[in-house]
Amino acid sequence: MKTKLTTFILTALIMSSTISTAKVDLKTVDAFIRDTAIEKKLDAQWIRSVISQANHQQGIIDAMNKPAEKVLKWYEYRKIFMTDKRTAEGVAFWQKHQAVLDKVSAESGVPAEIIVAIIGVETFYGRIMGNHKVLDALYTLAFDYPKRSKFFTSELKHFLALAQESHIDPLAARGSYAGAMGYGQFMPSSYRSYAVDFENDNKIDLLNNPQDAIASVANYLKAHKWQSDGKVLNPINKPEQKLKFNQLKPHLTDTKTQQKYTVLELDLADGSKAYWQGHHNFYVISRYNHSHMYASVVFQLSEALKKAKAGTLTTTKTTE
Repeated sequence: MKTKLTTFILTALIMSSTISTAKVDLKTVDAFIRDTAIEKKLDAQWIRSVISQANHQQGIIDAMNKPAEKVLKWYEYRKIFMTDKRTAEGVAFWQKHQAVLDKVSAESGVPAEIIVAIIGVETFYGRIMGNHKVLDALYTLAFDYPKRSKFFTSELKHFLALAQESHIDPLAARGSYAGAMGYGQFMPSSYRSYAVDFENDNKIDLLNNPQDAIASVANYLKAHKWQSDGKVLNPINKPEQKLKFNQLKPHLTDTKTQQKYTVLELDLADGSKAYWQGHHNFYVISRYNHSHMYASVVFQLSEALKKAKAGTLTTTKTTE
């Protein structure tokens, strides 16, 4: 009986391992380990020990193929984030971290409400930071998501380097299905490039320290050329001329100001359209997530937060 049970368990383990790696070319993984060890100056055996514990997750690929920004209409997407609860909790988060936000905003030029809004959209102010193992997500997407394999292979390399640099347990770290981590959902490469040690304690922690996260979000936007006196969005009437809507980068020129802008066309619940003019800072927000709906909802949430904090938010419907 013991022999049969042992055989059954071993067979189950083998089958489980086969299922989890069935869509991953192990020769490609071996090449990845060699390349990463050289490129990031990491121990190859350590990399292999980590990668050997990664699991292929089909659910991650399924999620990548249907992100909310691509499957929802604007009014459906907007109502996820523009709620009384998200606004109220955003004001509470702002008040709790007022001193940090004031200092970071003054130094970076990025308004506090924009920083809070991004953290609010990304993780509900740190309450929902993702429950996928970052290692599994990046492993799956690097080796079984051909259309973006190059990007996620690079991110997996950065994640391994980050784990060593910041003493993050690569087997325990959790985040989004795309491998983003912490309050601001930084990808590993962004973590390594833009994360800030706000407290100067020689430790950068975007997973548990909201102060570092606040400073890092601001630093990301500043590095992408946020204009402290620049506009983000403003509502406009339907343009008379024929335009290509929802471009992220401003490409049209205002004849009066000579400033560049783009035009958004957003679907409303009643079947009509709303039109917005997007400026340079709209494009900067879109560097965080390359979606016109994402950048739009960050701006609208930031406006709601600013009004609510000032005590002027009413129960009337906000501009769509």
